[in-house]
Amino acid sequence: MNFRRLFPYLVVACFAFSLTASVAAQSSEAESRQTNITLEANGSKRLETEVAVPAAVEDGRPRSVRLPGAVGGINQLLLTAIQSHLGASYHYTGTGPNSFDCSGFVWRSFQEAGFNFNRGPARSYWATFAAPPKEEQFKFGTLVFFSGLTHIGIVADEKGFYHSSRHHGVVYSPFNDYWLSRIDGFRRVPLESTETPATSAKTKAAKPATTVLAVAENNEP
Repeated sequence: MNFRRLFPYLVVACFAFSLTASVAAQSSEAESRQTNITLEANGSKRLETEVAVPAAVEDGRPRSVRLPGAVGGINQLLLTAIQSHLGASYHYTGTGPNSFDCSGFVWRSFQEAGFNFNRGPARSYWATFAAPPKEEQFKFGTLVFFSGLTHIGIVADEKGFYHSSRHHGVVYSPFNDYWLSRIDGFRRVPLESTETPATSAKTKAAKPATTVLAVAENNEP
């Protein structure tokens, strides 16, 4: 008799316990889902289970270049000019001072170091200057050409080069597999193309700049 009286209460108690357990489980699951959601910098949500793949890094940090003592003065001027433009943005046909395309960066750097030759696209420098001996191909200051003469940079050393990249602007890039597989060859700007401050005016009056063959600018990458 007593059991019959207690039975309804037991049913209610079991139902209440079951409901409480279900709510607790759902709350725990919701909390679990919330902890798996983070916010990106722009406020958008990203699941932590998604693989965060970093952007491909094409360009490395500038290297410290050891300059040959015999021509260290000229090379130091060139290195100073190059490093002063690191970080500048890319702009097609740009020659500085704040943005450059690849050949414009090369031309501006050599001009600031005292070299005197006309501005032109990459392939015009290839046609104008002589190829260096093999031992000078990866020597500081050598011009390096890529991808069918559509891109140009200045060799830093055997490890890398400086150039104006479409996506990164003026940077130092290592000679990794990507770049090594695209090299067309090398050229050296002759020292005869330089002019010192003391003789600059005389040189300009008596000697024209090294002639650069006229090539359509749309050959630039």
